[in-house]
Amino acid sequence: MKYTTQALFLIPLLLFSSCQNDETMIDASGSFEAVELFVSSETTGRILELDIQEGDTVEEGSLLGQIDTLQLKLKKEQLEATSDSIKSKKMDIQIQTAPLQQQIQTARKEKTRIENLLKSDAVNTKQLDDINAQLILLERQLEAQKTTLQNGNKGIESELKALESQMSQLEDQINKGRIISPIGGTVLVKYAERGELALPGKSLFKVADLNKMYLRAYITAGQLSLVKLGQSVTVLSDLGEGEYKALTGRITWISEEAEFTPKTVQTRDERANLTYAVKVAVPNDGTLKIGMYGGIRLND
Repeated sequence: MKYTTQALFLIPLLLFSSCQNDETMIDASGSFEAVELFVSSETTGRILELDIQEGDTVEEGSLLGQIDTLQLKLKKEQLEATSDSIKSKKMDIQIQTAPLQQQIQTARKEKTRIENLLKSDAVNTKQLDDINAQLILLERQLEAQKTTLQNGNKGIESELKALESQMSQLEDQINKGRIISPIGGTVLVKYAERGELALPGKSLFKVADLNKMYLRAYITAGQLSLVKLGQSVTVLSDLGEGEYKALTGRITWISEEAEFTPKTVQTRDERANLTYAVKVAVPNDGTLKIGMYGGIRLND
């Protein structure tokens, strides 16, 4: 954020003419400013679109332009194709182990049949021992196959995770090619045009919310005890030709240190030589402009 600032001189006790009051007393004076944001490019590329002009009103989050990100999109498509190819190599453990599982199921049925025959002495115990040995072998083969398949799938999942991370990075870079207004406000200055090369950190335009203006004014050390954060004050905007308009403002900031110590300052208390900056938030009814002079009157 950057605030428009100008060299200000304290003008306390200055009598302004007013369309409503010919002798309006000003406790402190200064100039109006707004919160200004420099919107910069976040990526490198040719500016394809930047459809704004100075003075345009834009909404927060609105898409105002586009920087060329074609190469990034092509790289992302390549990674997506690689990802699809790797996914096709992933094994279905249930399907791959189905033949062994079928053999085990058959062997278990055979074991049950032999056990029943053994009860009637129709077979000898060697046949039961043989089928038990066969079952143990088949079950070990099944576990070994599952372990091999699981390890293979884990390797594939690691590759996919790495690719997904790369694609997310590319997607983020692609999104940074979209020129978006961070706030709603008015375009004050346009620094770039369509066809120019955008670079990271290079300002594209400056925008400010002119609906919320601030009067930066200066008070004396003796006036510090009369002001506090959140305090309501009367703000007088200079309309020119000796006319001033009264608005209601609220003090949002008070400097903790003196801004300057002029050698001679005409104030209510001529012994005071320290001045402190204050900022007063003022709703803009359309008459306030950046740099316009104004004053504040501390309400009793």
